[in-house]
Amino acid sequence: MKTDWTLFGNTRDEEIPLFKSALLIALDEYPDLDTQYYEDVCDNWRASIAPQVERATSPIVALQALNRFLFDELGFSGNDDDYYDPRNSYINDVFERRLGIPISLAVMQMEVARRLGMQLEGVAFPGHFLVRLPVQGGVMVLDPYQRGRSLDVDELRQRAQPHVGSEDLGDQQLLRLLDPASHRAILTRMLRNLRSVYMERNDLERALRCADRLLTVDPTLAAEYRERARLYQSLGYSKGVVADLSQYLSLAPDADDSATVHQMLVDAQRGLVQTRIN
Repeated sequence: MKTDWTLFGNTRDEEIPLFKSALLIALDEYPDLDTQYYEDVCDNWRASIAPQVERATSPIVALQALNRFLFDELGFSGNDDDYYDPRNSYINDVFERRLGIPISLAVMQMEVARRLGMQLEGVAFPGHFLVRLPVQGGVMVLDPYQRGRSLDVDELRQRAQPHVGSEDLGDQQLLRLLDPASHRAILTRMLRNLRSVYMERNDLERALRCADRLLTVDPTLAAEYRERARLYQSLGYSKGVVADLSQYLSLAPDADDSATVHQMLVDAQRGLVQTRIN
């Protein structure tokens, strides 16, 4: 399978290699990165923990052994001191520094689990990315940012409540929030995180790079054309603004902000015409 950005064109989500794709994101920042090295590291970790996993009497016991290895022996943890450091989102930096944010730690945990034959899945939970393990009678939900700690229903409901409005969160709504995330959804969330970090730092070139990659991963995300158009606007690239706002309105003609975006488009078109005249 291709291991460059063209792999996202017609590839089904389940065929997208999540870890290799996370390394592609890192390659944008570190063009000389030896990606095979990190593949080999994962293989070495798998070999180290495999005997314990194979002796485990249940999937839960196997996962507990994996978590002890990753978070106790190797020392992976959440970066509380500098949560918005962009290095927390680049998987090579996460491996080297043993620090990350919930989603990057989850990708690391999921990749080692995958190589061990464990069905660990990502959960795009509101506010904080989680992982889940299907078990008999339900799922076990864990927080990779807190050393793989398991979360009960009450804590999950408490975490989700601020993000879902004032109404009480019902069981079915909570279950939907715990659905496994697609690989595209995980990668776009990683790229959104990076874009936000770079925008906060006013590093618009890197933010734009993330916006470009985001739409490469999933070109159906209407709102991302609008967000990239705003970056183009800040960089003075009227042609890009016009193209992306036009695409946004085409994909989301009934959006609540369509009137505002239409005016932005008109203004950008005028600016483009004026540039040509000058």
